[in-house]
This record gives sequence, structure tokens and C-alpha cells, in this order.
Amino acid sequence: MMRQIGPVELVPDTPGTDEALRVCVHPGPTCCTSKMEDSYMAAVRSETQQKMQSYSFELKYLIAGHTRAYQETFESLVSFTYNLTSSLFDSAYSAVATDCRPLVLQLFGDIKRHLSGDSNSSLDNTVRRFYNDLFPLVYRRLLNPGIGHMSLQTYPSTSTTHDDCLRLTRQDVSPFGPHPRLLVSSLSRALRAGRALSRLLRLAGEVVNATEKATLSRECGRGLVRMQYCSHCRGLTLIRPCTGLCVNIMRGCLVGVSELGAPWGSLVVLLQRLAVTLATSSNHNSLELALLAVRNHVNDAILHAQLHGPRITATVEKVCGPQAAGPMMTNAKPSTYHITTSVTSAALLTSERSSVTSPPSVGPVAYQRLQLQSRRLFPLKGSRGDKSRSLKKLSREFEGSIQRYQWFFSELPEMLCESEMEVEQHTCWSGQDVAESYAGRVVGSTLKAQRENPEMTVRNTDPVLKGAKQKLEQITQELLVELGWASKARGRVEEEEGGSAQTDRGSGNDCDDEDGCEASGEENGKCPQGGIVLRDGFNCPPSLSPSLTFSISLSAGLSSLFSSSAKIKDAPTTRSPKKRNG
Repeated sequence: MMRQIGPVELVPDTPGTDEALRVCVHPGPTCCTSKMEDSYMAAVRSETQQKMQSYSFELKYLIAGHTRAYQETFESLVSFTYNLTSSLFDSAYSAVATDCRPLVLQLFGDIKRHLSGDSNSSLDNTVRRFYNDLFPLVYRRLLNPGIGHMSLQTYPSTSTTHDDCLRLTRQDVSPFGPHPRLLVSSLSRALRAGRALSRLLRLAGEVVNATEKATLSRECGRGLVRMQYCSHCRGLTLIRPCTGLCVNIMRGCLVGVSELGAPWGSLVVLLQRLAVTLATSSNHNSLELALLAVRNHVNDAILHAQLHGPRITATVEKVCGPQAAGPMMTNAKPSTYHITTSVTSAALLTSERSSVTSPPSVGPVAYQRLQLQSRRLFPLKGSRGDKSRSLKKLSREFEGSIQRYQWFFSELPEMLCESEMEVEQHTCWSGQDVAESYAGRVVGSTLKAQRENPEMTVRNTDPVLKGAKQKLEQITQELLVELGWASKARGRVEEEEGGSAQTDRGSGNDCDDEDGCEASGEENGKCPQGGIVLRDGFNCPPSLSPSLTFSISLSAGLSSLFSSSAKIKDAPTTRSPKKRNG
């Protein structure tokens, strides 16, 4: 179907010659003028970018939708466990409940930011700050209740000084025993996959946006005009460009996009691995159970302080001096705080309320009785509600959807050419004349290969895409090391019969996130193109036909990360989904 590119007045009534033509140069008569060339140039660049956006629309929608869905799920889990932890103080430590609620709110707010991938968040600092602020309240209200129940807002200056001393010396006094450290360890291990997934989803969205914002060079525009519209100047409006011509020009125009292929493939496989981890995590590494366990860690810490009350008081008085008793104050009725409004306290707090305020110290038997009593109120077990199942369901759905786009950017030039070749013809446009087939050499998609492109001059890539590639490689490598899923060493290519292609990918027991799914005693290898050496099996990326091969560099072997617990299928070697017609 024909469409109008520019004003009809630009088309001459009869074929002629125009010495000002720069692209569609022809010794004989032509139907084009230099102004028509300018219109073609603007139109073809706009058309190509629109086609790229149409192909990447589903990918962009997939990433944005799952980014939002994961964040909403994480927020619901954090909100649920925040209310559950707040209920601990309402039911068991009413003397400090009102003043502890802001501390708990800040604790879970920081956990939420950590899960969202905030680069400035630190679980170690978060937990340390929480227990530092909790210590003065526990010391004043639970270990030494005779000092008084003064509100945080009504402390006199002497009390503020004493509390500052308590906060500064909390780690040295160690009133909560090993429980702060255990909390950090538990959260760090269980939140690792969710945090990494949030970071990678945000990075994936940035990369897709970068490809849409990348500009096509003027040299690319000239090649596209020669491929699509120079035949019109000869009166050949229905002939299609030869496949080889299209591939060379599209690869030259999208060399920066093609260079994203290898690191993007690594990112997709890492996203799959993280989704599988969230969908199949054992109780030891479950994100939900780790958040639920915050309540028990805090409770155990307070009970530890009560058990060792005399020792803690004696140490504090030596370091910070004795604290004079203050006026007693009746606690106000606790108000309800929420990190999000998705879960209400009324639906969460089903246990009966109790007011357990222990004396300065309790014996081991009483300590165990208090511990059992408080845990009986809210037993630690995974929720069987919708939010628990939705995280697993969401992760399985995402893992199955994203794998189709592993080689999306590597194959995008070919997909764009396939849309141009929908009509089968016996002849094609070679860029200069009608031919039965393209006689030129089809070069690879890498920047090095494109320097020998016979259709256009390619010197370097778009700075935006170059920066996106560097960021992809850097963050993917950092996360692989943080997660323990990549070895620092580099292996050699196995020359034994069968090689790494015979690596067993379908066997093995459930993967343990803590040890990074290490393979035991197996030889590591890498693809001839190069890549990160993995601890377990290794699989090279799929190759295209010899004339359309592309180079895969950093992290090409990441697809082997699916060797054990999930037992998922290998990433398909077929092309990404085609654009819908119409």
C-alpha cells in the first residue's frame, strides 16, 4: 500500500535529471529531486524508530508491569510484618509500645527501601539504628521501671544525655546479645534476591528507554533511503529490498543496539534465575518467613535483656552513671501506623492482648516461659494468604515471559528486515538496480565487523547506547559476585570429547541461595567468544546462520544458571516474538 511522504508538488511531471541528488544518484532519467530526497530522509528515520518502538513495546510493558507488581507485593509483605511486629509491643511490652511504634515504622520503612533496590540502604545500619534507639526505652521502662515512664518528647536534658550515652554504648554493653546480628544475617540472606531483582528490573527499563531515545545517524538515513526509496526514483514502487542489503544497512544503523545483545542476554538470564529463586526458595531463604521472623528476633532480643538485667544495669551505671528517677506517665492509647494501607491492623491482630512487663531480671525458667508465651501468640509460619502465593505465582509467570527476550537486541536488525520481506518476490532491489539476489558481502553485527560494511560507513556507536552497555556489564557483574553466582577465575575451553555441551543441566537437588548453587568439583569452562566462568554448568548462546552470526562477549554463558532447583527449560534459540500485523 502506497502512502504520501511529502507534498505532491515535489514530484516532477516527467522524468529528468537533478545534479543535486546525493543519495539516489542515477545516470539516466529519474523521478526524484533533492527536495524529495530530504523528505525521504526524514520519513525513513522516523519510520525506523517507530518500528523499533513497536517491536520493543511488549518488552517495555512486560518490564514496567512486573516492576510495579513486584513492588506492590513487597510492600504488602512489609506492611503485614510491620503490623505484626508492632503488635508484639502492644501485647507483650505495653510500657514501651507507644514510643516503640515510630522505631518499628522506621525499621520497616528502611527494609522496604532496601528491597526496592535503594543504593544507599544498608541493613546493617538499619538494624543498628533500631536497636540503638530501642535500648534506652528497654533500659528505662523494662529493666529499671522505677526510673519512670517518661515520653521521648518530654525527656529533660539530663535524661537526653543519659539516653545518648546508652545509644553510643549499646554495642559495647550488648544488652540484646546475638539477636541484632542474627536479624541482619537473616534479612541479608533472604532479601538478597528480591533486592537484586528490583535493581535489575529498573536497569532493564532504563536500557529499553535508551534504545528508543537513540538517534539514527545521517549515514544511516542515507542507507535507509537508498534501500527503501531510491527504487521509487526509477518508477519501481512495489519492489522490495534484497535481504542482504537490508541486513547490512539495519546492522549498520543499529550497531549500538546489537552491541547490547550480550550483556542484555546476561541480564535476562539473571532475571530468570532471581525469579526462580523467589518462586522456589526454601524456608531457610524465604523472603516472607524472614520478614515474619523480625518479630521473633526483636522479642528474643528484649527477653535477653530482661534475663541479663542486673549485669546490664551495673555496666551502664559504670559507663554512663546512675539515672535519677523521673515522674511516672501513663501511656496513651496506641495509635495505628501503616507503611501502606493495603493491610489493616484489625485484620492482622487476632490474638488477645496482654500486659507483660517483667521485673528487672527473670530467671532462666521464667525467661523460657515468657519466650514460649510470646511466640504462641503469633506462631512463625508462612502466610497462606493471597500475597504469599502471589509472589511465587508472579515470579513463575515473569520467568516464563522474560526468557523470550534473551536475544532481543541481538536479533532486532533481522526482525526489522523480516518485516520488509513479507512479500515473496523473484527479484529484489540491490540498492542500485534490480537483481535476483544481493551480491555484496553480509557482515556481522559487532562494531568491529561493521567497519567493513559495504553499504555504509560505521565508525562508532551512539554514546547513549555505549553508556547503557557499560552500565549493563558493570551492574550484572556486581550482582553476580554479590549473589555468589560467578567465579572470579576464568576457565579454559574444554577440548575433551563432548565438552561443556554435555554438562548435566537437568539434575541436582534444590538450590540453596546462600551458597550460590555451587557445583562441586566440576570443571568450569567458557564459550570460545569469551564470558564469565560459572560455578555450575555452562552453556554458550545459540548461533544464527553463518551469514548472520553475531558476536557474544561478556557473560554469554549466564544461561547455565538454570541447572538445578527450578528445572526449567533452556532458553529457546528461536527468535523473539514477531510484531503483529495490522
